Order: sequence, then structure tokens, then C-alpha cells
Amino acid sequence: MKLQLALDLVNIPEAKEVVKEVEEYIDIVEIGTPVVINEGLKAVKEIKEAFPSLSVLADLKIMDAAGYEVMKASEAGADIVTILGVAEDASIQGAVEEAKKQGKELLVDMIGVKDIEKRAKELDQFGADYICVHTGYDLQAEGKNSFEDLHTIKSVVKNAKTAIAGGIKLETLPEVIKEIPDLIIVGGGITSQDDKAATAAKIRELINKG
Repeated sequence: MKLQLALDLVNIPEAKEVVKEVEEYIDIVEIGTPVVINEGLKAVKEIKEAFPSLSVLADLKIMDAAGYEVMKASEAGADIVTILGVAEDASIQGAVEEAKKQGKELLVDMIGVKDIEKRAKELDQFGADYICVHTGYDLQAEGKNSFEDLHTIKSVVKNAKTAIAGGIKLETLPEVIKEIPDLIIVGGGITSQDDKAATAAKIRELINKG
């Protein structure tokens, strides 16, 4: 199980500071959609250059012009790029094709997908590298989480790796670990803590114990 740190509400210098604090405990740094909107793909480039040993995910949440956007994120140094599961089949297939061409990975974000099981099966056949169940900020505010959805996709996918994002923190982590996703994505559960390094270390310890 890998640990991904999601950076959403930071600028590039702040992002670097946070990553520096927790670098030894994480595998992947996510340049979240708000950072990409505020800073552009140079955020991906600068984090990759500053932390070459970490993988960098560009959370573009692609909906269209997928091949082109995957190509641009790859050029900026992204190792993984995200596309939305609600995008057209042709867009997802184009993104998969471009990611493979670039030697990168594609993560399909299931935010907003109504029939998780059916779509997960289709995405698995399209060749997605990761399928990620995701409770967005707006649904987290209503007390929802993705733990059941993770169980659903785990039961149907044969090739893709599974990931989970949205509201995961130290207290809820054991429930997530039980399902053994390939990738656990934590944002505020680390970034909003006073001692980010200590929290990340505990999360890493729990993940390693499995």
C-alpha cells in the first residue's frame, strides 16, 4: 500500500515546505486541482525537480481533450495523471493510450460516478492503471465516505490498482487499511495537523503493518 499526500490549498513555496516535512513517509505527492488552477503545471514541474525520488501526481480531473492534457502533464514531470470516471469512453481510452505512450500512469477518479461497479469494470477493461473512489469535499461535509465503494471496486477489478481519497485521517485509517487498497490518499489528515511529520509517520506505520 502506497501513501499519497494531497496538496490542495497551498502555493508552490508552501507545497515544498509541507513535502519537506513528510518526505520520508510518503510515496507520491499530489498537486491538487486547486493548486494546478492557481499555479499551473509549473507546480508539478517544480515539485518533481525539488523531490526527484517521489512520484508526482497531477490532479487535472480531465474531462475532454484527454490525450493532449495527459501529454502536457507528462512533459511537466507528472508520473500519474487523473481523469474523471464520468468522462466519455473515448476520452478515457485516449488518456490511457497517451499515458502508456509517455510511460506514465493514469488514475481514474470516480467522483460523481453513480454506478461504481459497472463503471469500474469498464475502466478496468480500458486499461486504467488506478481506479480511485473519492468522496469530494462537498459530500464529506455531509458526513459521507468512500469505504463501501472501495469494497465494491476491489471485488470487480482484475487488472487496475485501487485507490481511495476523501476525508481519510488517522482515526478512519484502520477501516481503509482493512480493504487493502493499493494507494491511500491523505490530504487534510496530514496537512492540517500541527505536527505533520509525526502524523505522517503514524499513518505510514499503520499502513506498513497492514
